[in-house]
Amino acid sequence: MFRAPDAFSQRNFPVVRYKETIEQSAEYLRLAIPLMSRQAVPFHPVSYCLWYEYVAGINPPLRAAIDEFIGRGQTLTNASAEELFRTYVAERDQRVAHHVATGFKKVMDDVSQDAASAGASAHRFGTTLARWTEEQEAASAVPSAEIDTLLSGTREMQEAITTLQARLDASQKEIEKLQQDVTRAREEALADELTGLMNRRGFEMTLASCLGDEASEGHGTCLLFADIDHFKRVNDTYGHLMGDKVLRAVAQILRANVKGKDTAARFGGEEFVVLLPDTRIDGALSVAEKIRSTIEGCRIRRTDTQQEMAQVTVSFGVASYCPGESAETFLARGDAALYAAKCKGRNCVTLATAS
Repeated sequence: MFRAPDAFSQRNFPVVRYKETIEQSAEYLRLAIPLMSRQAVPFHPVSYCLWYEYVAGINPPLRAAIDEFIGRGQTLTNASAEELFRTYVAERDQRVAHHVATGFKKVMDDVSQDAASAGASAHRFGTTLARWTEEQEAASAVPSAEIDTLLSGTREMQEAITTLQARLDASQKEIEKLQQDVTRAREEALADELTGLMNRRGFEMTLASCLGDEASEGHGTCLLFADIDHFKRVNDTYGHLMGDKVLRAVAQILRANVKGKDTAARFGGEEFVVLLPDTRIDGALSVAEKIRSTIEGCRIRRTDTQQEMAQVTVSFGVASYCPGESAETFLARGDAALYAAKCKGRNCVTLATAS
């Protein structure tokens, strides 16, 4: 029986529906297989999905991303294929699911209100009918058989509305659970699995939103780029498990020093970023220096021997947003400042130039 690699577990694979005919889909598959065979990714559902959408032309952003990737002379690996899938396929399906769930909830709310209104009307009608029945029976104005028929029909209507209301309540609970599941899935897709911080995709979305607010409101925004010094040496000396422990420790310190609208994220490898909205440059420099000194004073012990590792330090580049510049330029200036900190000897904070 076919089983996809662990990296492509079922929880990450959305239900995807395509509208092509059998003939069309067969032709797309014929075109996709030669492209797939040139990559370092085994043939599995995620790989099929990526290349199917690529050759079908139904996902232009995905196609552009793959073209750029191949244009750099690279081949897709499991990790890069998963990242493309989450960014351009799974994320889209989550947005669609959220939209559908929200729409269903609105419809269910409207129907539930109508059912509640109908139930109230039926109850008032039943009360009025019962009172009228008593009066008619006392006056012998209407045969009892006809009165019994009216009362029976009214009770059936009330019971049907009560049943409908119960079913609507249950459906609303299911829709609310679906919305929670979609929200949780989206959060998981935007989180770094190792450190628990936001991942690069989530950070870029947050940055775009922040800079949109910055353009309209004119608040100061700063960015910290951080990189663990000589991290390869840590992995080579102590092993990758200890390297992971160092990454988690740095992430914990970053998380402890961000507040309110601030966002800390793992940008990739041993590199981290911190977004500081509503923050002036002196405040950003102060935050960076506090984090740097905290990490410098931290002592991490090996899990097996409890032996202290060599001192871990981090270099920082700090950039203040210049009105009108793109997110790419903003990030590039922060990255250049980080590079300057490395050139100055590491374990220091360097301010980016204004242009």
